[in-house]
Amino acid sequence: MAIIPSIVKRLNTKRISQIEHFRRYPSETQQEVLFKILSFAASTEWGKTFGYTTIRSVREYQSRVPVRPFEAYLPFIERMLKGEVNITWPGYIKWFAKSSGTTSTKSKFIPISRESLEECHFQAAKDILTIYTLNYPETKIFSGKGLTLGGSNKINQYSEKSIYGDLSAVLIWNAPFYAELVRTPKQKIALIEDFEEKLELITKTTVYQNVTSFSGVPSWYLTLIKYVLAYTGKSNLLEVWPNLEVFFHGGVSFTPYREIYSQLIPGDQMHYMETYNASEGFFGIQDDPLKADMLLMLDYGIFYEFIPSDRLNTDSPPVYTIGEVQPGVNYAMVISTNGGLWRYLIGDTIIFTSTNPYRFRISGRTKHFINAFGEEVIVDNADKALEAACRGTGAVITEYTAGPVYMGAKSRGTHEWIIEFEKAPEDLGRFTDLLDETLKSINSDYEAKRNKDINLVRPIIKQVPQGTFNRWLKSKNKLGGQNKVPRLSNTREYIEELYLVLRNTSA
Repeated sequence: MAIIPSIVKRLNTKRISQIEHFRRYPSETQQEVLFKILSFAASTEWGKTFGYTTIRSVREYQSRVPVRPFEAYLPFIERMLKGEVNITWPGYIKWFAKSSGTTSTKSKFIPISRESLEECHFQAAKDILTIYTLNYPETKIFSGKGLTLGGSNKINQYSEKSIYGDLSAVLIWNAPFYAELVRTPKQKIALIEDFEEKLELITKTTVYQNVTSFSGVPSWYLTLIKYVLAYTGKSNLLEVWPNLEVFFHGGVSFTPYREIYSQLIPGDQMHYMETYNASEGFFGIQDDPLKADMLLMLDYGIFYEFIPSDRLNTDSPPVYTIGEVQPGVNYAMVISTNGGLWRYLIGDTIIFTSTNPYRFRISGRTKHFINAFGEEVIVDNADKALEAACRGTGAVITEYTAGPVYMGAKSRGTHEWIIEFEKAPEDLGRFTDLLDETLKSINSDYEAKRNKDINLVRPIIKQVPQGTFNRWLKSKNKLGGQNKVPRLSNTREYIEELYLVLRNTSA
């Protein structure tokens, strides 16, 4: 056994025991988390408004504090950005993560307290290495450096009291000094705002280093990998970094990228470990390499609640705690955090695959779905259908998005898929049929609407040139970092924007 992993394992024996504890006692752990953060925030304006000092049960907390989306928090966050103190969390919040996702055209500024940095984000980084080392005791990742492809937003001053950047930039800036010893590139390069300049400098400074791990978003790493291979003239990434052994990935589903990564990093030495982090907190880690789901991390200072997604927009929807959820149900996630968010509807949906322990997979976004005709297609459905279509035709996908084609006076509705292929199928019609049939097999609502073409007809697949999605993101100033292509939309907004990019490119 390598000496460094042995030391790491000994140092983390206590942490492994703590993880095992919340696996065995999930409800008790979550109740402890809730009352800890309630006590901490009791003297804040928010805590006084809702009487945190007199809350004695989870049910009492739920009855007093309403579930809120980001928009309801905006007035409080704007005050914190200006330096006001003790609003939703004690003291003043210096750091804010600027959400650069494409769910909304408005920027979101998420407060990042010292507690959320230390007890959530940085603890999760340690846990990733702890769990990975536990699963792979012969690992050699500590003999080299971890390559981090951070966000494209630099650190910015919002006011004299507050600073913002995207989450990766905030984490890089606040990371402990020893992180610079094991991470590449250096902070100066990692925080460059221009993504294309960053790609060039990362490549030039890392191709001769011993890179053993990656951490980041699969879509943007794919762009980096292609850049590195073009720069070096190598045919696969192991010719550049022969000791590369793991990709800690998150942000988007890895399913559409799995095949192309296996081609660019051939052989069986490469491992892939999924994580679930967001500006609002770090939520899950893939703890079992043989299971394609993640363990919900219950002791990071985050209290979880769950609303069945099909009841989300109804009057008084049911809200469940960790001990009340069921496997196989699509839930919208609600969080209360040590960053001062209280019963915050984060916008993500998950499906539990197990309740002993609590493992789950990300199923999509509360706003990323297609339900123009009552078909309720979610991102998890889309990823599975595309995986089946690729498997059946040998295709490899780089990016995709989909939306509805509305019914006309003399036409029926359908779905339109805009797909950028790394390797296009020889028979696009066969690809379309496989996608359609798979959606029918996994989504009964879609199957019913497709029955005899009464409401929905066969989907439309539009193949676009490579680089189209990057050009689209660049046109929205969202190139690089944690920005993600929205997979599904209940409108044609993204599709029409992509067609505009195509027209401008060909003009």
